[in-house]
Amino acid sequence: MDVFLVGGGWDEGLATELYGGFVEATARAAGGTPRILLVVMGTDPESLEYHERYLDMLGRVGGHELAVERVPMGTPFDAARLDGVDGLFVGGGPTPEYHASLSPAYAAIAERVRAGMPFAGFSAGAAIAATHAVIGGWRIEGRAVCPDESNEDLDPVTVVEGIGLVEGAVDVHAAHWGNVSRLVAVVQAGLAPHGVAVDENTVLGADGVVRGGGHVWEVEPASGAAVAVRRRSAGQ
Repeated sequence: MDVFLVGGGWDEGLATELYGGFVEATARAAGGTPRILLVVMGTDPESLEYHERYLDMLGRVGGHELAVERVPMGTPFDAARLDGVDGLFVGGGPTPEYHASLSPAYAAIAERVRAGMPFAGFSAGAAIAATHAVIGGWRIEGRAVCPDESNEDLDPVTVVEGIGLVEGAVDVHAAHWGNVSRLVAVVQAGLAPHGVAVDENTVLGADGVVRGGGHVWEVEPASGAAVAVRRRSAGQ
């Protein structure tokens, strides 16, 4: 499967490095200029202004047609919007809202991706791509495991069933928001079997290679109650 996980961030100089692989994969799938569907949450003026950042970043890459699906908060995403699409890009914002809206379509999305439709997830979109989706929270057993600012209006760290395109858990804004420690705690608590935390302005590509300006942090169980953390840089 062609799955691309972006940890967030808006470094314009890295646009091609972060998104070029996804656009190229969609072009191969389409056999020509691909049609990409960008799914983002919110229809209020603030959300609409935020969505323009995705149009700008993807526009810097070029070589595609972009359709934008702005899903009103609290409403389900219509899986029929996937018809005629060569690639799916799920944006960021309130992760619990993305999960609530897209979860009825998870099976349809997974079927399309397994059949050859490339998928890119940015921040929230990357988190819900996993089998074990970390959608927010900052405490486990009542104790802080990451900064409060990462809570997504949830107190306990909350892990739910995701789309299932990536085994384990995916956390985002890793070093920038202090979320590496949350993923460590998630794995140690048995809430996910293992996982990756992706820095901002960084993508974990479909080929498994890290690209961009940051790191990907791999977290796996070790002996006893310990976990092992491996930091991977661009090119690794």
